[in-house]
Formats: sequence, structure tokens, C-alpha cells
Amino acid sequence: MLNFKKIRLMTKLAVYEKKEGKEDIYLSKYYKTDYVRFQVLKSILSATVGYGLILGMIALYKMEYLIKNAVTLNYKSLGTYILGFYIMTITVYGLGSLVYYSMKYDASRKKLARYFKLLKRLEKLYNDSAQES
Repeated sequence: MLNFKKIRLMTKLAVYEKKEGKEDIYLSKYYKTDYVRFQVLKSILSATVGYGLILGMIALYKMEYLIKNAVTLNYKSLGTYILGFYIMTITVYGLGSLVYYSMKYDASRKKLARYFKLLKRLEKLYNDSAQES
């Protein structure tokens, strides 16, 4: 005989596993600090590459000006400006990714706790049906 409680519970679990459960189960392999540090490091590295590319494009665009005024440019103030803007960019990206991935990990843990609760309920249903047989 069909047990509709089991079927509904198994369907909920299967839908979760197919959609968002894959990422949540993947995240459960990490400690929060390790996961957040890794994601912050990736975002800082990406921001650095992006900043370098944008800086290179600006330099190529202004190449004529840079070549004409190569002797008279104040390289110290130009370097300070570029470094300061780089530090601000990295700080914003780092803090933003720290907050975002921390919240994402916490939300994943809550969903995973609900998933494990449903698994325990399914196990209890199986144990009850085995005892009745």
C-alpha cells in the first residue's frame, strides 16, 4: 500500500536536492571562515585583475598624452592616486563579498538544517513502517 506521507516527503527532498540543494550540500563541506575567506580572496583577485585591465585601457587611451608629457608628469602623485583608488576598490570589494558570502553561508545552513530534519522524519517513517511489517 502506498504511504502518501512518505511520497510527499521524498518529493520535497528530491526537489530540494535538484535545485538549491546541490550548492547547499557543497557548502556544507566547508567551515564558514574557510568558505568566506576563499570567496573574499577570489573577489579581491578578480577586482585586481579588473582594475589592472581598466588601468591598462585608460593608459592606452591616453598614450599620446603620456608620451608627450613623459618628462613633465608628476609620477609620485599619479602613483599615489592610482594606489589610493586601488586600495579603496579592494576594500569595497572585500567587505562587500565578506558580508554577502557570510549571509549566503548562513542561509545555506538554515536550509540544510531543514533538509536534515525532513530526512530524519523520513527515516522515522521508514522505521515505523518496518516495525509494523
